[in-house]
Amino acid sequence: MASWSPGPTPLTAGLLKLLPLDWIAKPPSLHADLAAELPEGGCQGSDPIHWWAAGMYSGRLRRQLLYLRTHPNPAMVAVLVQPLAAGLGAEPWARPPLLVAIPSWKRRANPLPGLLGRALSWQLGWRQVPLLQRSRAVLGQHHLGRELRWANQAGAFRCSGSGQQQHPREKTAVVLLDDILTTGATACAAADSLREQGWHVAGMACLARTPWQGRDLRSIRRLGDGPG
Repeated sequence: MASWSPGPTPLTAGLLKLLPLDWIAKPPSLHADLAAELPEGGCQGSDPIHWWAAGMYSGRLRRQLLYLRTHPNPAMVAVLVQPLAAGLGAEPWARPPLLVAIPSWKRRANPLPGLLGRALSWQLGWRQVPLLQRSRAVLGQHHLGRELRWANQAGAFRCSGSGQQQHPREKTAVVLLDDILTTGATACAAADSLREQGWHVAGMACLARTPWQGRDLRSIRRLGDGPG
C-alpha cells in the first residue's frame, strides 16, 4: 500500500488562521506538562477493534478528560490530540480516511468526540463526515459490566445517508472517533452498522484507552466516567 503524507488543505489553512495564536505557539501552561507526558506518536492496539489513542485513561489524563467533558476547551483538546495525530498521520494510508464521530444518544451530548474530530481535521487535513446516527437510546454504561455493555450497544446505530454519495465506500477508509475506549462495545456496534452498508472501517481514534482488563467495570461510579 502506498504511503500518504498529510498536508494542510486550503480549508485547514483557513481554519488555522482563525485559531488564537497561543493555541499553536504557546499551549496553555495548565496542560502543557500533561501533553509532554503522553507517548510520542500516541499508542495503538487491535483488541477488539484497531485503535489509536493519545494515551491511557489513568492518572492526570483521566482527570483532565473528566473535566473537559463538563468544561469543553478546544485549545486543550487540540494540544492533547497532537501525539494521536502524529500516530495516525504515520500510517500508510492509500488516501486520507474519513473521520466519523460516534454520536451520543443524550440530549446534552458529550462534547469531546466532536472536539476530537475538529482537532484531527485541522491537524491532518482529513474530512469529517456524519455517517452515523443513533437508532435507539441506550443505558448509561458506568454501572454495567463487559457483557452488559455489549448487549446495551447492539443495534444502537444506523448508517445515515449524509455523505454517502460523495465518497466511494470501497476505496475510502473510515476512522471512528470517541473520547474513550474501554471494552469496545460502542465502537464495534458503530463499526458493524457502517460495514453492513459497505464501508471499510479501519479502526477507532480516541483520546484515551482504558486499561480495564482484570477489574470490575461496574466499580466505576464517578459522574460521566462511563466509556464504552
